[in-house]
Amino acid sequence: MQVATFLAYLVAAVLFVVGIRRLRKPETARSGNTIAAFGMLIALAATFLVIDTNATSVWLLIGGGVLLGGVVGAVSAQRVPMTGMPQMVAAFNGVGGGCIALVALSEFYQGRAETWVAASAGLLTIIIGSVSFAGSIVAFSKLQEIAFTGSVAFPLQQVVNALIFLGVLLLSANVFLDGALAEAVGIPFLSPLISLYILLAASLLLGVLFVIPIGGADMPIVISLLNAFTGLAAAASGFVLENYALLIAGTLVGASGTILTRQMSSALGRPLGKIIFAGIAATGGKQEEDDEEREVNDVSAEDVGSYLKEEANKIVIVPGYGLAVAQAQSPMYELMETLESDGKEVLFGIHPVAGRMPGHMNVLLTEAGVPYAKLYDLEDINPEFEETDAVIIVGANDVVNPAANDEEKDSPISGMPILEVENAKRVIFIKRSLSPGFAGVDNPLFYDTDKTMMLFTDAKQGLQEVTEAVKNA
Repeated sequence: MQVATFLAYLVAAVLFVVGIRRLRKPETARSGNTIAAFGMLIALAATFLVIDTNATSVWLLIGGGVLLGGVVGAVSAQRVPMTGMPQMVAAFNGVGGGCIALVALSEFYQGRAETWVAASAGLLTIIIGSVSFAGSIVAFSKLQEIAFTGSVAFPLQQVVNALIFLGVLLLSANVFLDGALAEAVGIPFLSPLISLYILLAASLLLGVLFVIPIGGADMPIVISLLNAFTGLAAAASGFVLENYALLIAGTLVGASGTILTRQMSSALGRPLGKIIFAGIAATGGKQEEDDEEREVNDVSAEDVGSYLKEEANKIVIVPGYGLAVAQAQSPMYELMETLESDGKEVLFGIHPVAGRMPGHMNVLLTEAGVPYAKLYDLEDINPEFEETDAVIIVGANDVVNPAANDEEKDSPISGMPILEVENAKRVIFIKRSLSPGFAGVDNPLFYDTDKTMMLFTDAKQGLQEVTEAVKNA
C-alpha cells in the first residue's frame, strides 16, 4: 500500500508540474488547469488509502467535506466573472491557509508534533497559515469594496505589528519548550496548548494589520505574496503529516507565488518592501482644482471614427481594467475586425498589470476571439509606438501615465514601467471622466490638446459607437 501511495503521489507531482507549465500561455492554460486538477484528484484518492480508521463517522465527515467543497468550488467557478477572479483567488487562498493552520493545531492537540522538526514545522504552519487566511480575507474585502477600502492606517502601526510579532515568537518558544518559558517568567497557567490558541489569534490579527494599510492598486501583489505564504505553510504541514503530496504541492505553490510576486513588483517598478511597509494607496481619484479647469480635446465617436478611417494605418489598442469592468472585450474585437477589413494594422499593448493579475487581460481578449499573436507585452509594444498613427486607450490610466517617468515628482507610480503611448502620433482615450486610475495620479496626456482625443463615455458603448462611425465614415 505504501508503494502504491508513493507512486500515486509521484504521478500527481508530475501532473502538477506539467499543469503549471501549461498555464504560462492562454492557448494551453485551460488544459494545464485540467491536468493539474486531475493530479490533485489522484493525490486526494491516494490520501484516502493511508487513513488509518474504520469509523463510519470519520468517513462521513470526509465525504461531507469533499462534497461541500466540490459544490462551492463548482458554483464559484461558474458564477464569478473574470473581473472578480482576483477576489476569488484571494478567498480560496485564504481558506487554504486557514485550513492548513487548523490542521497543524490539531496535530499539536493530539500530541503528534513530538520531534523538534515536527514542532518547528507545525508552529510555522500555524503562524503563516493564519496570516495568509486573515490577510486574504482583508484583500478580498478590499477588492470587493466591502470593507477596509483604500489605505487603513493608525499611529505607531508598525510598532504595534512589531510587538505582535515579538509576542508570536515568544509564544512559539513557550510551545517549543513545553511551557518552560512561561514558568520561568512566572506565568505557569500559560500552558503549551493555551499558548497555541493565543498564537493562532495573534497571527490572525497580524494578518489583518499586515494588509489593511495597502491600497487597492497594490492588492494583486499582496494576493500573490499571500498565495506564496499558503504554499509555504502547506509544505511545512507536509513535514508534520509526512505527506509527500502536500509537501510537493505546497512547495510548487510557494515557488510560483514568489515568482509571480517578484514579477508584479518589477512591473510596478517598486520594491516589494516599499509596497508592504510604506502602505502606498490609491487616493480615490482626487484631483487638484486647477486640473478640473484645464482644457481637453473633447471629441465625439464620429470624430474618432473619421480619424481612424482616413488618417490611421497602424493602430495599437491598450485595454485596462475599466474595459474588463464594462465587459467590453467583444466590442473591442468587433472594432479590430472592422479596422482590419479596411486594411489597417491593429495590435494590442498589454501591460503586466493591465487587469488585476498578470494574464488577466490576455485571457479576456483571447476568449473574445482576439488572436494571441496580436497581444504584445510591454517590452515588445513600446518600440512600435513611434510608428503608430493612433493609440486607443480603453479603461486604463496608470499603465500609460507619463508621470511615472517624472523624476521631479514622487508619486505612487514613480518608476513604474509604462506603455509609452505618448510616442504615437495620436492618443485616443475612451473613459467616463478625467478621474485618474487606482493610484490617484493625474495623467498629463489628458490635457495635450494637440495629440490627445478624449471620448467621454462608457467603454462598451464607446467602442460600439466608434465601430459604427468607422463603418459609416
